[in-house]
Amino acid sequence: MIDQATIDRILDAAQIVDVVSDFVTLRKRGVNYVGLCPFHNEKTPSFSVSPSKGVCKCFSCGKGGNAVHFIMEHEQLSYYEALKWLAKKYNIEIKERELTKEEKQSQSLRESLFLVNQFAAEYFQDVLYNNIDGQSIGMTYFRQRGFRDDIIKKFQLGYCTEAKDALARTAIQKGYKQELLLKTGLCYMKDDGKTIRDRFWGRVIFPVHNITGKVVAFGGRVLSAATKNVQMKYVNSPESEIYHKSKELYGIYFAKQSIIRQDRCFLVEGYTDVISMHQSGIENVVASSGTALTSDQIRLIHRFTNNITVLYDGDGAGIKASIRGIDMLLEEGMNIKVCLLPDGEDPDSFARKHNATEYQAYINNNEVDFIRFKTNLLMEEAGKDPIKRAELISSIVKSISVIPDSIVRSVYIRECSQLLKMDEKVLVDATAKLIEQAVENKAKEEERKKQREEYNRRQEIAAQAENQTTAIGKNENTDNNINITQTEYTASPTEGDTPLPEYIPEETPQIIDTYSSYIPAQGNENKVFYKQEENLVKMIIRYGEKIVCCVQDEEGNEQPFTVTEYIAYNLKVDDIQFHNPIHRRILKEAEENVRKENFVSEKYFLSNPDPEISKVAADMSSDRYQLSNYHSKGQKIITDEERLYELVPRLLMDFKISILKEEMKHTLQALNDPAIASNPEKCAEIMTHFRDLTETQNMILRDAGDRTTSLY
Repeated sequence: MIDQATIDRILDAAQIVDVVSDFVTLRKRGVNYVGLCPFHNEKTPSFSVSPSKGVCKCFSCGKGGNAVHFIMEHEQLSYYEALKWLAKKYNIEIKERELTKEEKQSQSLRESLFLVNQFAAEYFQDVLYNNIDGQSIGMTYFRQRGFRDDIIKKFQLGYCTEAKDALARTAIQKGYKQELLLKTGLCYMKDDGKTIRDRFWGRVIFPVHNITGKVVAFGGRVLSAATKNVQMKYVNSPESEIYHKSKELYGIYFAKQSIIRQDRCFLVEGYTDVISMHQSGIENVVASSGTALTSDQIRLIHRFTNNITVLYDGDGAGIKASIRGIDMLLEEGMNIKVCLLPDGEDPDSFARKHNATEYQAYINNNEVDFIRFKTNLLMEEAGKDPIKRAELISSIVKSISVIPDSIVRSVYIRECSQLLKMDEKVLVDATAKLIEQAVENKAKEEERKKQREEYNRRQEIAAQAENQTTAIGKNENTDNNINITQTEYTASPTEGDTPLPEYIPEETPQIIDTYSSYIPAQGNENKVFYKQEENLVKMIIRYGEKIVCCVQDEEGNEQPFTVTEYIAYNLKVDDIQFHNPIHRRILKEAEENVRKENFVSEKYFLSNPDPEISKVAADMSSDRYQLSNYHSKGQKIITDEERLYELVPRLLMDFKISILKEEMKHTLQALNDPAIASNPEKCAEIMTHFRDLTETQNMILRDAGDRTTSLY
């Protein structure tokens, strides 16, 4: 669908720092950039971005890759979809052939749901601007709220008529399936199971965008003058494949750049609060859409800033209920302030009466840190009641205990001791006790998690052993070297635990691999031989075209030998292969291309059209630490590239010895299988194979010195 030349243009244009910065706040550290990982919850940045290599990697959870892999993981897109996403970002034209009917049908459900939502958003906007009811009812409402036309367009606001199936009928006429209308929540089926109805009829529409700007859901506000017998003021899209309310923040797409620039985020409650503040000139604002904050929403904000200010309505309604969830913000290490607006005002109404300068000035003059705000609020409620006062102290101490920074905790304890007129040591002891209890609870949870993982691992091993026994018992293979099936691989684009993404480049031949081994196919990641195999593949990717030594040909002329050729030759001499099929494919491609002009192994594999291969290359190109060129005493550090002549042979020797040892162990285990033990012919064949392995191992150990210096 996309030729390699276009893929190369996309990868050349997609600067990794630029791409990642759309989603993560990055800070320069040495030659790299670091930030909080977007793929897991963390308080200390471990997500590293290398502009020189064009890759990113989290050294905590392990996720990362080049720009394409980052977008695939972050946006849950296929390889093909991620390339299109980047092409659009950098205005690179992609010429595609028309998809066949079968290919259209195979489009992912997520993409289909996004398309339906986009159609609905455009439909609602069209009704707002071009339908008489849209103009007289919907647009009138927005203008009464004081929204300017540019703001209405920016947030893609719309209107749905009072006809209860207008959207459904239009969508179906346009070719959108009823099933998708139901799955997005745009429509619902009546109790009769036959009649489909629009969910948002008679309402003004607020599309909800995810962090990349895609419409994932809608909110609809009822207009009492136009809609009768409807009790719910707001109706929101239900949960779907593309929408999880607890993970989305209204306005985050429009706010993220401003949050980064201002290094602060304002948190409000509703749609109109966000829109009015944007109109007044304050754009670094998001809404939790009336729900208590969740950990996913907090992490979404934390990607862009550590500082958050929560704006509460002037009447204070619901404050005491909502502050309970703010402890999660403290736990994330966020700096939280609270601003109470004047009586009778909410963020929407206050924004309509003040410009950005006035609004910001009010916030700066009236915001207080959350702990002080909570203390004052609860003290006022507790009064002189000793029971309520004790509860207040416990609540304050609990909030302080979740703060990860010990210095910040200490400052708050001292301040609270003064506000509460209590001995500071009492608060310190109470806080320490809660922290200790939290650590114990976490340790218990980790232990339970390990026990569950160990149980699952044993179950998996048992299942693999059972499957292997069945396969061995049924095998009729007559291969001269290994006469049972063992663990066989057919490395094709569908191999592995997880299927390849939908994109398969045209004219990419399937690589057939008949590698066989007694070593189980899965569960070897922690084995010694597997780690050593990864080290060799890392050498191929990083330095595959580099010269590791020179050898004499039959005529006595010296010929340079690359890292790729050296590894490939030495493995073939001893009839040994990499265990991982992806690693074998990488070696094969490196062999085929290493002598081509201008071949650079790392660049070739990072831009490889096979997403599995490029992902492995990106992982293996990432370094946790960037060493300087010199020690503090002025002594130059010898890099891996400068010592390839000794490093590659040693890694190769270690791998061959360890994989032979592992193969011999599993070969002996195969003899214990009842199906094999009862078959003398099979036993003899396996014993012959074991003797061959032993001889090869002895030969490698005996000739280790010679093998690293001379190939012929």
